[in-house]
Amino acid sequence: MSKRNEEKLLAYLEKEKLDAFFVSKEVNVRFVSDYTGDSSFLLLTRSGKKFFITDPRFTEQASIECPEYEVTLWRKPGIAGLTVGDAIGELAKREGLKQVAFESDSVSYETFRGLQQHAGVELVPVSGVIDNLRTIKTPQEIAWHRAACEISCRALDRLLPEIRVGVTEKELAAKLSLYMVQEGSDTMPYGNILISGARTSLLHGIPSSKAIEYGDFVLMDFGCQVNGYLSDMTRTVVVGKATAKQREVYGLEKKMVEDCLAVTKAGVPCRDIYLESLKAIRNTEYFGYQYTNIGHGIGLFVHEMPMLTETSLDVLQAGNVRTIEPGIYIPGWGGVRIEDQLLVTEDGYENMVRFTHDLIEL
Repeated sequence: MSKRNEEKLLAYLEKEKLDAFFVSKEVNVRFVSDYTGDSSFLLLTRSGKKFFITDPRFTEQASIECPEYEVTLWRKPGIAGLTVGDAIGELAKREGLKQVAFESDSVSYETFRGLQQHAGVELVPVSGVIDNLRTIKTPQEIAWHRAACEISCRALDRLLPEIRVGVTEKELAAKLSLYMVQEGSDTMPYGNILISGARTSLLHGIPSSKAIEYGDFVLMDFGCQVNGYLSDMTRTVVVGKATAKQREVYGLEKKMVEDCLAVTKAGVPCRDIYLESLKAIRNTEYFGYQYTNIGHGIGLFVHEMPMLTETSLDVLQAGNVRTIEPGIYIPGWGGVRIEDQLLVTEDGYENMVRFTHDLIEL
């Protein structure tokens, strides 16, 4: 895939008449080059030269995964004070580059200062260029997303019988990660949210040593990677029999999700989907307990563009892979979230998460 992505970036340089592009975001480095390790930066020139900037720990991996790149070290034995910016500046000087675009939302101040020290190089700050290229997924990227979602669903199938009174949130979160790896995910599942009881009102709560109690909501927001491409799903269950209020809140949450799904297709403004999510709760006591972002794009990074917010100016496009996840969060009582991962199509969507929206009582 990297060849096509490199070509897209070179087309951008040609259009903007820029000499080179300095890629510093780790996920964008992977998108452009297919490199899977750490400490990685790229410099691509309009003339077609490709440089991979790393440190001595990763030279072998870089040469194996990116054989078409010239590998350059920014950290060198016996020389203190060097920065990635110094390495980019030296390459720019060597290649006669005058205008170098850089990702202004990810370059550190230290790296920027290193770049500035090289006279004759005009630094052009840009933001979102490669991120926007990532919003429309290829068939291969979609296949990896589907595989990751299916692995997550199988892991949840295995976890549900383990959720019982006395088991801690941390134990369950660890088992969920283990099950995803055993089911075929990459070996580095990203951080899972698994919280219970009143803690379920925490939008991004961290699993704790709290033991599951009878009557608890248990909220699980989790995912895994397949070749770097992510899944992201949330389900909320009850341990024991749900109370009347739990059923009411859960039913409203389910309606919020399904109202959003009913209007999801290419050409729909993201803002309209957010407004659709409010209809189920607008005239209830729970209005005001929702969050203002009810979904996001997903790919090599878990929170990508476009976002589903009231202020979003984005419009859904066929090929977007994104989540729908409105929620109700009541401090001191608890919360409910259902999250699906969708492939947006011209006339609707494909739901990559096969798990039911119905309330599960364990």
